[in-house]
Amino acid sequence: MRKILILRGGALGDFLVSLPALALLRQRWPHARIELVGNATAAALGLQTGLIDRVDSQHDRIWGALYADTALPAGLQARLAGYDLVINYWPDPDRTLGRHFPLSPAQIFLTTAALPEIGPAAAHYCAPLQELGLAGGNYAHLLARPCPNPSEIALHPGSGAPAKNWPLQRWASLAKWLGRDAGSPLVIISGEAEPEAVMAGVGEPWRHLPLEQLLHRLAQCRLFIGHDSGISHLAAAAGIPCLLLFGPTDPAVWAPPHPQVKIIRPGRSLTDITVPMVRREVEAMLRDQK
Repeated sequence: MRKILILRGGALGDFLVSLPALALLRQRWPHARIELVGNATAAALGLQTGLIDRVDSQHDRIWGALYADTALPAGLQARLAGYDLVINYWPDPDRTLGRHFPLSPAQIFLTTAALPEIGPAAAHYCAPLQELGLAGGNYAHLLARPCPNPSEIALHPGSGAPAKNWPLQRWASLAKWLGRDAGSPLVIISGEAEPEAVMAGVGEPWRHLPLEQLLHRLAQCRLFIGHDSGISHLAAAAGIPCLLLFGPTDPAVWAPPHPQVKIIRPGRSLTDITVPMVRREVEAMLRDQK
C-alpha cells in the first residue's frame, strides 16, 4: 500500500476518536503516504505525531464534487485515482459519494456510517479495517505522555452543545472549593465561543490555545475535569486522569475508552450531578495519586 486517503469530517472529538484507526493503518503500512481530508486544525495533531502525512480542509470547495451526480472534475479524478486505498467516514446516506469509487481496478474503497453504531466510537471507525485484516483492540491512543510530576488541575466548563454542559454556577462552586482545598493550582480551559465571566478569578485562564500547545500543557496536569467534548478526548489522549460529567449522551459510545478516565452520569440531565458528587470523586482520585 503506497497511498491512502481518509475522508473524515467533524470537529476535534470526531478526529480524536479516529486515531486508533489511523494508528492501525500506520502500523501496518509504516512507509505509506497517508492523507486526510477533514478538520485541518484538529488533524494537525496527526501530522505532528506522524500518523498522517498531509491534511486538506473538508471545507475546500473541490470536495463538494464528491456529492454531485455528475462526473468528477478531471483534476480531482486524476488525484483520487492515485490512491491505493480510500476510506470514507463522511455521510453518504444515498451512496452519491460511494458511486464515484473505485477509480481504478486495483483501488480499494471502504466506507461506513459517519456516526458510531457501536461503542466505543473508536471501535466503529476501526471496524471497516477488518476487511484489510486489521483488527482493532486498543481504542485508547495516546498523543502524549503525562509529566512525571504533574501540578495543575484543569477544568473545562464548555462543550459543543449547551445540553452537554454542567451549570456554570456549579462549576464556579467546584472551582472555588478546589482553589481553597485541593492544594494544586487551577487552570480554566475555554474557547472563543465559551463564556468565562462566571469562572473569572478562580484559576489561570487557558483561553483558545493552539491544540498542540494545549496537549502539551494538559500532559502536565494531575487531573482534568470536563464534559463530553473534544477537549476531554484531548486530555485523555494526554494520558492524565480525567473526570467527565455526562448527561444526554451515552458514555459507552462517546467517553474516551482510556483506563484513567472516570465517568459521572446519574441521569440523562447534567443537572442530576451535584457539586458534592463531583467533590467526592475528585477527592478519591486525588487520594489515589498519593
